[in-house]
Amino acid sequence: MLPVGILAASAWVALTIVVVFGLSFFDRSSAETAQRTASEVAADCSGALSSDHACYQERYQNLVRDSGVKAALGELKDEYEKNDFVRLNCHHLMHTIGGTAIEIHGDVAGAYGQGDGFCGSGYYHGAAAAMVAKIGVDKMLEEADTICADLRESQEYSTINYFDCVHGLGHGFMGVLENELFESLGACDALTDGWERESCYMGVFMENIMAQDHSSHPSKYLKLDQPFYPCTDVEAQYKAPCYSVQTAYALGTQDDDFAKVFGLCATIEHDHRPVCYRSLGTNVAAHTIAQSISEASEINSASALCMLGKDYEARSNCVFGATRYFIYHYYSDEQARELCESFDDADLRAFCLQTAEEHYESAFEPGLEL
Repeated sequence: MLPVGILAASAWVALTIVVVFGLSFFDRSSAETAQRTASEVAADCSGALSSDHACYQERYQNLVRDSGVKAALGELKDEYEKNDFVRLNCHHLMHTIGGTAIEIHGDVAGAYGQGDGFCGSGYYHGAAAAMVAKIGVDKMLEEADTICADLRESQEYSTINYFDCVHGLGHGFMGVLENELFESLGACDALTDGWERESCYMGVFMENIMAQDHSSHPSKYLKLDQPFYPCTDVEAQYKAPCYSVQTAYALGTQDDDFAKVFGLCATIEHDHRPVCYRSLGTNVAAHTIAQSISEASEINSASALCMLGKDYEARSNCVFGATRYFIYHYYSDEQARELCESFDDADLRAFCLQTAEEHYESAFEPGLEL
């Protein structure tokens, strides 16, 4: 059984795979991006390139290299407000900035010192994944315990940056092991701390979904007719981390029909249903943020989608996941509290407000439980 902190953290990491889970930090081949020169992509990704992920990826890589991390982050935030493609792909572009920061700073601690949690901590995930790639497959197991060591020593298990680092290792292991899921889970098992292993597992399962259309190594561990595979087949210690992200893939197989996925969650092992519903709530928030044109419409859409749950267990856990993700995405509790106030059900509203209060305090104050 996962500790409370991990179950709470699982509400974060499903995040933007619901939107563009075909893209990954490792998803673009060098041959594809080599077709463009740096000058073509550094200044302008408009016109024919306005929806080209590789163009934006190189743009932000060059901004980090030429102007620094802070400049790249500032430019992305400006674009987020006016560019639908950047908004939709924000988490993955933050992966790119974080990964490039490793080139500049050389280690996780240095890169994290320049970082920003905007768009679901994509920066931190990308930095940790890039550090694994830098170390390489031959030494990564030997050095796995050292990658997040500075954060381990300075922060409690419940703090966001520490979680993001060990979660990012899962992404990194999948990258260097060419999306071999079971080998990557085995790499996570090389971590000596149980909390870190469980956080790493979630990174592996998230990358598995993101890699379904990988250009050279598409995922072999997804089945359209079994939306919760591989969660149904993995060993017991991997099940909760898997269910915590797999709803994103399940939604894709059901044409984003949240009511159907509520129904699918209701069919899985009883012990893992709350995790499934919470993960679905995360996807509710991520989906509405990506699709809505205003924060008001985000709140209204998220409220309506969580109410599709057939009973209080389903609805309350959905609200739990959505509330926490709004806080995580915006680094603020304002939107989460607006969501809470939108519910007519007094018990659900009170539960939501309590969740928002507890999570906002614990997420941003070191040493408190998530």
